[in-house]
Amino acid sequence: MFSSPFPEENDNAHEGSITLTDDKGRSLDCYIEHRLEVDEQEYVLLLPVDSPVEIFSWEGDGEEEEAVLVEDDAIIEQIFANAQAVLSEQNLILKNTAYALTVAGDLPPVEESELFTLEIEDEGEDLEPEQLQLLASFYDEDQEYAIYTPLDPLLFFARITKTGEPELLSPEEFRKVQPLLEEHLFNEVE
Repeated sequence: MFSSPFPEENDNAHEGSITLTDDKGRSLDCYIEHRLEVDEQEYVLLLPVDSPVEIFSWEGDGEEEEAVLVEDDAIIEQIFANAQAVLSEQNLILKNTAYALTVAGDLPPVEESELFTLEIEDEGEDLEPEQLQLLASFYDEDQEYAIYTPLDPLLFFARITKTGEPELLSPEEFRKVQPLLEEHLFNEVE
């Protein structure tokens, strides 16, 4: 995953689309934001067609509540129908897609009162806090859940294999090629 250094890009500048598939056979349709070649290897920067969402559970004693990202597939499967129902009230369709849950439909306008800032700690690295917009909240078996969408786009970086299929870069691979890719992307923008 990669945060875009180009927030000013034209939304209509997509070069087509491509489908990512995870190891469970789920798919995620993405627009191709950029296509570039580095050392005879083709790479693509991908933006999901539908908006990504994250579900958090609120844990704690009421005074010290903490938002915990729900990543367990069994819990997502258990609460999926309720999450789908509350989002459908806003004409949003929740999808269990590859690599991220997504919603199809028009997101509500951003309201400051509905924003949540998530501080992310990653092995001593200071990462930028992520801003999320609340879409809906619901209860399942006395547990409160909230569905948020990130304000920053969720981007994926993939290489195109010899068979023409996209293959996501592992975090290690991405770190190795990131300086080269950023250099190419910045040179294209200038």
